[in-house]
This record gives sequence, structure tokens and C-alpha cells, in this order.
Amino acid sequence: SEMPVRIPDDSDFSSFKDQCLSPDGWSSRYNKGGVTVWCREQDSSSVQKIKMRIVCKDVTAETLYDVLHDTSYRKKWDTNMIDTYDIGRLTVNADVGYYSWKCPTPLKNRDFVTMRSWLPLGSDYMIINYSVKHPQHPPKKDYVRAVSLLTGYLIQSNSATSSTLYYLTQVDPRGSLPKWVVNRVSHFVAPKAMRKIYKASLKYPEWKRKHDPTLKPWMYPEQNTLPSISMADLTLQRADSLENIDESGVSEEKAQHSDDEET
Repeated sequence: SEMPVRIPDDSDFSSFKDQCLSPDGWSSRYNKGGVTVWCREQDSSSVQKIKMRIVCKDVTAETLYDVLHDTSYRKKWDTNMIDTYDIGRLTVNADVGYYSWKCPTPLKNRDFVTMRSWLPLGSDYMIINYSVKHPQHPPKKDYVRAVSLLTGYLIQSNSATSSTLYYLTQVDPRGSLPKWVVNRVSHFVAPKAMRKIYKASLKYPEWKRKHDPTLKPWMYPEQNTLPSISMADLTLQRADSLENIDESGVSEEKAQHSDDEET
């Protein structure tokens, strides 16, 4: 029953781009201050598919792409992140990495092991990931291992100085989350995350000038020092093989929200 892992090819990227750009089957949940959030009606209510768009004035498409790749810079702006690290590389444009993030107390924190693949295509850039199993990185005691069925970014250049970022995600949080958490994600957490990426991108060129300005392994594969890992070591992370916890009883009053309050 172990599913082999497949590195996305051009048709996967093209289908991802279509999902980002097509309005069909998406309903708008939020539209304010340059950020739009859509949700897709899914058969299974816990696995929501969400799509977001933000127009980034004064940020080039290439800068956005660098910001989304640069793990050392991520610690500066991604305040929900607990930890992230690269595990190994598969090809010149695919690797495997770990990411964990804070959930509002008393919900348990979540983590992921994903295979990421990226593709610059004309004036577009795409990064997509999905969850995989790696024998040396099994689920950890204090985290719920969540599953990314498909998550990714599409960056489109609007002009020499402006770009648009699309973020599409379908994640199984493993656990029956309360309805308020799911609603909160589309109305508060998601738009705020998009604005954070935008703000971080405005500051990135200045930061990068002082931090290894020529180091961009996502653009120059010869700079990549990650150990090589074999596709044979990986299998697809199926949600049904993971523990499912019931947190649906957690009331909103009891939860302590971190900094995602301000919108």
C-alpha cells in the first residue's frame, strides 16, 4: 500500500498554475486591502482547499521567489514557524524538508515533511510541495504530523517592479479541528501570512546584501551542499496512516491566539 513518490513534471506545474488562475469552483471568503482568499467546497469538510492572492507593488517576481526559498530569511518573518530545515536534495529542482508551526494553545503544534519542487517558467515562478515519508524523520512525540496534499506558490510578474503572488494549499491537519479554527484560517491567519510575505519581500534585497548575497542554491544548483537522497527512500505520506486526534471540543474562548490577532 506504500505509494511511490513522483517528482512533479511540466504537466503538474501547468495544472497547478491553472488551479491558481481559474475562478471555477472557488468561492471568495475574504477580499480586503489587496488580499483575496477563496475556498473550494470539498467532499470532506476537514480537508479544505484554500487559495490566496496578493498584489505586491514594488517587489519583483524574482525577489518574491527568493524570499519563499530562503530558509535563513524565513526565521525573520514567519512568526508561526517553530523550526525548518532541509533534509536532502533529489534533483536540481527538488528537495525534501521539514517544517513545524505553532497552533493556538491548547491545540497541538503541527509539523510536516514535504518534497518541494520548483520551476521558473518565462516570467512566472512556481514552487509546489506535498507530504512524503522519510525513514529518518518519523512523527515526533509533541507534534501532530500533518499532511500537505498539495501546497504551492505561483508568482507572476506584472511589470519590472511589481508582481502577484498566489498561494494554494490543501492540508489535512490530522484531527477534527473545531469549526472556528477553520474559519479563522481563511479570515485572519491566511491574509495576515500573505501580508507578512509581502512586507518581508520589501525588506529582503537590503537584508540579502548583508547575508551571503551571492548564495542562492535554488537558482545555482552547484551551490547546493545538501546530501543527495534517493527517491527509493521516500514514500507518499498518506493521511490515513497517521494518528487522528479529536480537538473539535476546544472552544475559541479557551484558545490563546499568538500574534495572528491583528489583521
